Amino acid sequence: MPKHYDTIIIGAGIAGCCSAYTLQQKGQKVLLLDRSGVAASGGSGAAGAFVSPKIGKGSSLQTLTNEAFHFSKEFYLKHFPKYFHQTGVIRIPKDSDDADKFHLYEAFNESQYKWVEKAELEHIGIKNSEDSFLFEEAGVCDAPEMCAAILEQIEFMQMDVDGLMWNGECWDISPIGVNSCVDPKIRAKNIVLATGFQNDLFDMRYMGVKGTWGSRGDYMSALDLNVSMHKSISVSANVNGIIKIGATHVKSKEPCMVCDGDPLKGLFETASQMVDTSDFVLKETFCGMRSGSKDYFPLVGKVIDVPYMLDEHPLITRGAKPELKYIDNLFICNGLGGRGFVFAPYMAELLAEAIVEDKEMDGRVNPDRLFLKWCRKSEELADLR
Repeated sequence: MPKHYDTIIIGAGIAGCCSAYTLQQKGQKVLLLDRSGVAASGGSGAAGAFVSPKIGKGSSLQTLTNEAFHFSKEFYLKHFPKYFHQTGVIRIPKDSDDADKFHLYEAFNESQYKWVEKAELEHIGIKNSEDSFLFEEAGVCDAPEMCAAILEQIEFMQMDVDGLMWNGECWDISPIGVNSCVDPKIRAKNIVLATGFQNDLFDMRYMGVKGTWGSRGDYMSALDLNVSMHKSISVSANVNGIIKIGATHVKSKEPCMVCDGDPLKGLFETASQMVDTSDFVLKETFCGMRSGSKDYFPLVGKVIDVPYMLDEHPLITRGAKPELKYIDNLFICNGLGGRGFVFAPYMAELLAEAIVEDKEMDGRVNPDRLFLKWCRKSEELADLR
């Protein structure tokens, strides 16, 4: 007989892991699936995993990011403190022009911070800097280790999903190589897609999920560096003899053609202008695609039945606004971008409240926001207008 679950989450990056953990904490029987091991590929495995506020002039994205920062910081400290290092994070202006903007940003800093003058930065070994913000409550996660620690508390199965079929009451899941007519081994009332850059199980073109290649190098070093920093790239504090250098930096489907097989070359050169890298010895390289949305806000909520909407309401491509129809019990948690470890626990909480408590999804992250515009503007639908 098939095994039944309340919710199955597909994708074991930080978004999927946090979604599974939070749903389980709210009393659901959950299963987490991934075609590879936890965070074995994709953006979460390669993330620098900084957990820090966003600076700027007070945009709605900044406000959401900082809400997520405060929630997620407390989540990691409470549940997984071993893998969250509260080193503090210094945000360093890119150049003198950017330094002038920091004085404008100051009024919108919603998290505790203090100014660190250039002389003080030089004293602790940070070169070529301007007066900067230090967020002492911020820090950095051990990326794959954090995902693995969450996974230890969740039922997990390695499976490449071939298809999902709604039988009128629940979802039947077929692994690769199993005919969809054969009774599946697992069923669930709800499905959460946390598949990152690759979303080919349903038509979700309106969400516009795109990938940006991220790279990280872990370097062995004896450098006395007790604080993490971000300028144009991220350099972590020295934690247990390891300093991490990373960035989400190449917008290409075939990034190694762009970096010519050497993803860390430019990152290391930039890091060398920030700190003394003379004793750095590369221990390991991580690369992966991080998923983001068209407007840089996360994608969390229900999934619209695109074929139905286009077939039943063709005038939607010309500006009509019919009532939206959703695919039964199908949800998404995706598009967290380069701040996945900031957003994931908070987005998981919003998603779990929607699934378990039937709360309305926060409009800032609800994918519905993108659908009507896609219908009217997408070149893919030009023939329907």
